[in-house]
Amino acid sequence: MRSSIKFNLLKWLIAPLLAVNLIGAGLTYWLAWLPAQDAFDQSLTDAAWALTSQIKRVRGKTSLELTKQAEQMLRSDHFDTMYFVVRDSAGETLAGDRNFPLVNHITDANEPVTYDGVMNGEQVRIAALYVSIERTPIYIGVAETFRKRNQTHYVILISLLLMDGALTFFSVAIVLIAVNKGLSPLRELRQNLDQRNHDNLTPIEFKETTEELTPVVSAINSLLENIRKGATAQQNFLANVAHQIRTPLTGLRLQLEWLHQRHAAEPETAHSTELMTSSVERMVRQSNQLLALARAEPSRFKPTHLEDLSLDKLVEESVQHFIEQADKKQIDLGFDLQPARMKGDRFMLRDLIDNLVDNAVRYSPPQSTVTVSCREQEDATLLMVEDSGPGIAPEHRELIFDRFYRVDDKIAGSGLGLAIVRDIAKDHGGEITLTSGNANCGTIFTVRFPRQG
Repeated sequence: MRSSIKFNLLKWLIAPLLAVNLIGAGLTYWLAWLPAQDAFDQSLTDAAWALTSQIKRVRGKTSLELTKQAEQMLRSDHFDTMYFVVRDSAGETLAGDRNFPLVNHITDANEPVTYDGVMNGEQVRIAALYVSIERTPIYIGVAETFRKRNQTHYVILISLLLMDGALTFFSVAIVLIAVNKGLSPLRELRQNLDQRNHDNLTPIEFKETTEELTPVVSAINSLLENIRKGATAQQNFLANVAHQIRTPLTGLRLQLEWLHQRHAAEPETAHSTELMTSSVERMVRQSNQLLALARAEPSRFKPTHLEDLSLDKLVEESVQHFIEQADKKQIDLGFDLQPARMKGDRFMLRDLIDNLVDNAVRYSPPQSTVTVSCREQEDATLLMVEDSGPGIAPEHRELIFDRFYRVDDKIAGSGLGLAIVRDIAKDHGGEITLTSGNANCGTIFTVRFPRQG
């Protein structure tokens, strides 16, 4: 299982945060509940001390001078039931509730003691006090039920849970936001790399890179530079080989044509020279395509070489040598050329036109039509090549622009023509689209070049 930086950050931030919140909640509960409990106990103790002031000893007898109104005030409570008792050292009840639990176990005088007990089958809190009245030990007890204490306890507990839950929620939310914000440079770096195509090897900008990502970006840029150097060396080698091969092949073709003319009367020799000439022509064409492919590489494209030119004139100059090829297959090669100005590289655009027209003538069946047209729009210049051939199946339409991909292996070709067209269009900021002709017959290739100011 792959580890995640985000998961690890959240784990090491949220888990301790929850633990701290839990410990803090326990301490807060303890600090809130103990003083409240002490306050209730102090109230009971105060009531016991108040009874001591009403105890009198007259003629050797101890009595509690407590009026009915005072007793009602002592026992009155909106929530709890109150009990009290006054006893002598022998355990005889002098006043109060006779069934009050024992309180004569207290040994320290004037030191109130609080503890839990049971009165009338209900749990109570008892405050017991031992005092000496004229050297006569007197035991006083005051008790109340737990209703008010329980209610206060629930209020403290629920309030604390709600507060701690809200604090935990906001703390986790802040951690999530902070982690997402902190990892945003990583996402931006990933998006930068995802948006690049295979031939974009430009370095990543450092200006918005965080300090932690700077070594990573530096390493990626170093890798991109090494790849760019390798690709450049490969393209230079490809261009040099194509250029070196093209010249001797052209000379060989001329010699074969001369040999064919000299021995035209000899059928076997003429047939052999014709086959060799066809093979040499195919090799010359593939060499030209390799050279065009090398020139079309984005890494070699220089926008400074763009010039103002007429696309219609360039088409007229480029398609002359395809007329003979079209005549051999009885293909009607037509033109609809309207004035179309644009900025571009003359040699690369000739390669684009050559490959589009050659592709249409090569794959169109005999006695079909091929139409080359160009025109201007408000924001673009269009070049279109339309044929009435069998068309291209939808499953092949995205693949035909890949290098060395061929729809029909029975027709001679290298599978580079449309890849060259795509690269040249991209170099000029344009795009190429493929649509079906009328009644879904044939194919229309449209190259759209944006107008430049």
